[in-house]
Amino acid sequence: MQNLKLSTKNFIILIAVAYLFSILVRTIWVYQFHDIDAFKWNNQLMINTNDGYGYAEGARDILAGGHQKGDGSFVDSPLSIVTALLVKILPFSFETIILWMPTFFGSLLVIPIMLIARVLNMEYAGFIGALLGGIAWSYYNRTMTGYYDTDMLNIVLPTFTLWATIYAILKKRNRYILLVAFFMVLSNWWYFQSYSLNLSMAGILLLYTLIFDREDMFNYKVLIFMLISLSQIDLYIKVPLILALFGFFHTKSDLDRRVIFSILALSILIIFATGGLDPIISRINGYLFRNSSDTIANEGLHYFSVVKTVREAGAIPFELFANRISGHPITFILSIIGYLLLIFKNRIFLLSLPLVGLGFIALWGGLRFTVYAVPILALSIGYLIVYISNYFKEKKAKWAFIAIATTAIITPNIIHIEKYRVPTVFTKQTVAVLDKLKHIASREDFVLAWWDYGYPIRYYADVKTFIDGARHSGSVNYPVSFALLHNQKASANIARLYAEYKERSLRDKNFTGTLLEQGMREYGKKSVNEFIASLNGDIKLPQKTRDVYFYLPFKMMNILPTIDLFSNLNPETGKNYSSPLFIRAGLIKRDSRSFYLSNGIQITGSNIRRGNSILPIEQFIVTEYDNRGKLHTRTKHLHIGSGIYVIYMKSYNQFLILDRRLFHSTYIQLFVLENYDPKLFEPTILTPFAKVFKLKV
Repeated sequence: MQNLKLSTKNFIILIAVAYLFSILVRTIWVYQFHDIDAFKWNNQLMINTNDGYGYAEGARDILAGGHQKGDGSFVDSPLSIVTALLVKILPFSFETIILWMPTFFGSLLVIPIMLIARVLNMEYAGFIGALLGGIAWSYYNRTMTGYYDTDMLNIVLPTFTLWATIYAILKKRNRYILLVAFFMVLSNWWYFQSYSLNLSMAGILLLYTLIFDREDMFNYKVLIFMLISLSQIDLYIKVPLILALFGFFHTKSDLDRRVIFSILALSILIIFATGGLDPIISRINGYLFRNSSDTIANEGLHYFSVVKTVREAGAIPFELFANRISGHPITFILSIIGYLLLIFKNRIFLLSLPLVGLGFIALWGGLRFTVYAVPILALSIGYLIVYISNYFKEKKAKWAFIAIATTAIITPNIIHIEKYRVPTVFTKQTVAVLDKLKHIASREDFVLAWWDYGYPIRYYADVKTFIDGARHSGSVNYPVSFALLHNQKASANIARLYAEYKERSLRDKNFTGTLLEQGMREYGKKSVNEFIASLNGDIKLPQKTRDVYFYLPFKMMNILPTIDLFSNLNPETGKNYSSPLFIRAGLIKRDSRSFYLSNGIQITGSNIRRGNSILPIEQFIVTEYDNRGKLHTRTKHLHIGSGIYVIYMKSYNQFLILDRRLFHSTYIQLFVLENYDPKLFEPTILTPFAKVFKLKV
């Protein structure tokens, strides 16, 4: 069975079965949520990844024929370009296309897995690997229906490149080198961050050749095309260069090895001259050798490092690592055994080491890397299963073993998929707020919100934002965090400064520096803390050129402590100020004397009880919406001066326990209490799900 060669027809049938299986599994999420109206907009389920709205905005603007200067639209993104093209040629709505693209594109991974298996003469192993690889835990998470992101092809294209490389080297035909160049160029165009992986694939080919086939000039030819494909030169130069080089090699079959080595040396020089190792060094610094400090310095000032808040960039335990690659630790270990066996039987498979190695970086570099190892280890366990089956004498026993083993490795992933019920980014009610804002605000106006909401806000409201999924370094996050979690006067001042400084930077190329640095210079302050202190008073603000809206969703309450990290520090030293008190808990039950909360806290009379601790309450506030959606508040003043506030959000069945600073913060005062300073803010849209206030200064 191991060496049984399938006909082309039967091989295509197996690919089709694996592809359809991968697609059908991805419909589980659709089935789970198809009847939840809150997850739909324009009669279609919404997507479930924040970043996807950035690409959707780009596609929308391509179709519209333009966008606003400085709005950050992804009009040049390959995903946005492809999406716009599909919207033009397919008879489906925009929302339907972005929802389903990950399903159909991500499932394409089964094709290169099976092509690799075919060239290594192990189609049945490839079929098993395709069934697993197409739906493996981490790969599914990043290519599920609704996960509209570049991930839908980020693994597919490098795996195609690996197949093309193996195929070309084994066949020794010049025309197959074009396949290598094609997929490498396409991979680099689609997702430039794959440059490091692609260069590693070229590097491993060089090592493989030097160790095993140093006299084979064909391998050096393949390497030359890989390097030219990776060079950071414009496509309109790169593509003709590749074709010209191919024509040269194709017509000169008896080239002297010195010529080939000279061209190879020249291609290496081109790589270094056009960027060389810079992208790799940057990624290594960002993920492997990142500063252990919570802050990063920016021109003398210190800001909180956003990497510290990104779970994808942190070390993960082995069990999670194994689960994400193979679905179960046992499956993972067997996959490693299969991989070693496969390399032993087919040393050409050593070329897959960059994919596997990048997957293993996840152990300390972050869980996002696990997907890279998925196709290779899925194919490896398929190989192991078929290899073991060859020891069975009876044909029925062989097939029974293969069926049982395949089911066993797939089942944990199916169980994960059934439980992985990721909600849409926004609900219908929240989107309705942004849709209404779209008809109120100008496209030149700014909406202030945390970076998680940047892309969706721009997509639905068609406005500008200060920060988003691509712009969220510590220096740009600081003003937004400050505006959300400081008093209303300081919030209004910094928001107006941020808006005008942002726009000025678009007009004046000499305008540089962060908001804090620019503010220090313009207001003549000797220190950044002196400038920050001045924001609490009446300062002369720049002339208003556009409106600023504060977008305050209920959902943002989940991440308030994280948001606070970015401005609750001394920018001169990077040291955090005192940790805030912010506790959010659900109400479990109540009686005539006490409220019992979900985190074990008990509120009795004028005190908070947690274990043996008793904290006095300064104010106890109850908020509640009436049938018309109007907010009503009732306040009890208890222990004056205690500095601890309790807010019972009755309509949400939730409690907030917080300190004086956070209680007086703009987010709490405007969203939770609707207690706004009419000189500074004007309510624009008020709903229990999200609220929008217009800045008046």
